[in-house]
Amino acid sequence: MHVDNAIRSRKSVRRFLPLDISKPVIEHILKVASRAPSGNNVQPWHVHVLSGDAKQALCADILTPTTQAGQHDPEYQYYPNNWFEPYQGRRRASGYGLYEALGIDRNDREAREHQHLRNFHFFEAPVGLLISLDRRLNTGSYIDLGMFIQNIMLAARGQGLHTCPQAAFAWYHQIVRRHVSLADEDILVCGIALGHEDRDAPENSLHTQREPVAAFTSFHGFPERVPG
Repeated sequence: MHVDNAIRSRKSVRRFLPLDISKPVIEHILKVASRAPSGNNVQPWHVHVLSGDAKQALCADILTPTTQAGQHDPEYQYYPNNWFEPYQGRRRASGYGLYEALGIDRNDREAREHQHLRNFHFFEAPVGLLISLDRRLNTGSYIDLGMFIQNIMLAARGQGLHTCPQAAFAWYHQIVRRHVSLADEDILVCGIALGHEDRDAPENSLHTQREPVAAFTSFHGFPERVPG
């Protein structure tokens, strides 16, 4: 797959087919992804790969009524404390687009909550990845980690697979620590669902919009284009 096609076809898939993925395929994806750049080549990422009973046990633990009734917070701040434009508008458009694709009324809190909880089944994907970062590192390592995560998603496309990055798992880092050997100095940054897209699922028809290049780019030192 050409890299342009991998980037353009990457999307957040929220329903997967029950088709297994072999360990060698996952190892290949991670080997390719590990070519991501990082400052001084520190390679600050760590990945826990869950499938089968291990994945089901984690999902069941997160989804117990006791867990859901508790107070959970991530160890880092992903979203702003107070939303403002243009970011709030983009966030709402994304959320409303998903609910519309699923036929969920935006005021139907029960249905919205049910959809949110599907995160913790990895949207039925056969494989879940948990990505962590050493808390002793600094902001630059989060940039490095983002490039690594993007590489995972693009390498997955090269294997005909799809993904969904899931910051939602960060809220349940204490539960995750019961199931995988996260070191005390590790911050759980996100999960990633990995599998084959269910193309018949309405939620997978969602294609979020992107701003045109002119809206987020300033060019300096280039000659003006001559009409004609």
